[in-house]
Amino acid sequence: MREKLGRPIIIENIGGADGSIGAGRAARAKPDGYTIDIGNLGNHVLNGAFYSLNYDLLNDFAPISPLSTNPNLLYAKKTVPARDLTELIAWLKSNPKVSAGTTSVAGRLVIAVFQRETGTRLAVVPYRGTAAVFQDLMGGQIDITFLPMDGLPLVRAGSLKAYAAASKTRLTGAPDIPTFAELGFPKIWWLGWNGLFAPKGTPKDIIGKLNAAAVQALADPAVRSRLADLGQEVFPPEQQTPEALGALVKADAEKWWPIIRELGIKAE
Repeated sequence: MREKLGRPIIIENIGGADGSIGAGRAARAKPDGYTIDIGNLGNHVLNGAFYSLNYDLLNDFAPISPLSTNPNLLYAKKTVPARDLTELIAWLKSNPKVSAGTTSVAGRLVIAVFQRETGTRLAVVPYRGTAAVFQDLMGGQIDITFLPMDGLPLVRAGSLKAYAAASKTRLTGAPDIPTFAELGFPKIWWLGWNGLFAPKGTPKDIIGKLNAAAVQALADPAVRSRLADLGQEVFPPEQQTPEALGALVKADAEKWWPIIRELGIKAE
């Protein structure tokens, strides 16, 4: 983006409270286009139900552009004997001490939905990052996890198993893995995403310039290739608009906030 904008971009990683601290800093920044954030489904939607925030996720940001999706797969350690999802669910029900690794409140939510829809009970194990989850899954310290497609090379190498995609359609990067809907569980679907946001009140012409820079960057073959390596898929060009991102945030809030409250999931 800096090539299109003609300015350097300084990236600051702000951890804590599932991304709500970083989003809060962006919400309170001067609306001049010089401070923006890369948000996601977790910290720009789900945190509105998990935390008592001092900013409004639906009204305190100006969407710039959707960037990429990071669809999740259900992975398991390679020693799990199940050959398909039906056998996996039966195995989970017969083993009351099965554990599921996760890295965020978003992960806890998808695990909770999975348990509700399949009638299983899992011990949720929190992690700080996906690398540690995959490491422990390969080592047998945990049994299953829901994570993006960057674990596919481990599946192809025989180090892990993958049973289903938590997406509405089969994934471009994993066309051989069926969706939960195909296997009889249409309510288990999950589209994680990343997008650019500015503070509320940022002028429309500045939003337009930032959007144009993002769109140009997303068209770069090297950027697309790197995102694919990370298990992410770029939004189609017609969806790379501020309006599309704003509609996505609203739709996901309407979908997930009631489910979070229904299941009683809390931030940890």
